[in-house]
Amino acid sequence: MKKVLFVNQDITPYVAETELSGMGRMAPQRVQEAGCEIRTFMPRWGNINERRGQLHEVIRLSGINITIDDTDHPLIIKVASIPGTKVQVYFIDNEEFFTRKAQVADDKGTMFADNGERAAFFAHGVIATIKKLRWTPDVIHCQGWMSALVPFYVKKAYNEELGLDGIKVVTSLFDQPQQEVMAENTKRCFAFNDTDAVAALKKYNDTMTSIEMAKIAIDYSDGVIMTSANVSNDITKYAEEAGVKILDCQDKNFAKAYVDFYETL
Repeated sequence: MKKVLFVNQDITPYVAETELSGMGRMAPQRVQEAGCEIRTFMPRWGNINERRGQLHEVIRLSGINITIDDTDHPLIIKVASIPGTKVQVYFIDNEEFFTRKAQVADDKGTMFADNGERAAFFAHGVIATIKKLRWTPDVIHCQGWMSALVPFYVKKAYNEELGLDGIKVVTSLFDQPQQEVMAENTKRCFAFNDTDAVAALKKYNDTMTSIEMAKIAIDYSDGVIMTSANVSNDITKYAEEAGVKILDCQDKNFAKAYVDFYETL
């Protein structure tokens, strides 16, 4: 049985219904029903109603400090089951990064300057939790640009731990993400004090946007899925030129195509 870890930016019913949150919900469920063993993660956004969603903290998994730009941030893990399914969701939480009521942008649509730090914390938090669970996936499937650093960390920071060097990484691409500029220290927050990682990041613009983060995800993924019909031409071309395997799939009956794609990797 293939083990698949889903790292999602959004999952309905915990946040509003969008193409991204809908796939955050359906992809793990459908792949699980297709015979794979799955785990799934998302940020514990501040607009999630914990009582209604029946989230509860997992003490044995919480308590790790994750260092982002020389500052320690405590990791809190919460868990809930999606009603009417057999899908359990692990929520990455931290009081500084995930308590604000808006998710990635303010009420004027401007992205939060610390979104890069939040993405770094989320990615490190997912991998740290998987290590604590002692559950090594065969495939990591990322959905949404908030998960964009997971491929980079799997291949650069954790590639020799717990057999992570053999894991295949897949990134789903959706409509063109927001392009507002993040904080000036964003790339520094990504580098985890590793000289090789710092060198690898020099390829990308110093002005970091979610478009640049999508490029990082593509470069360190083994496969890319064009989930939306409206992925930007620039990102599509970038994926093609990167030489990564591409699955163009907007079919509602996608589970078999996904599992078959995992096998090709």
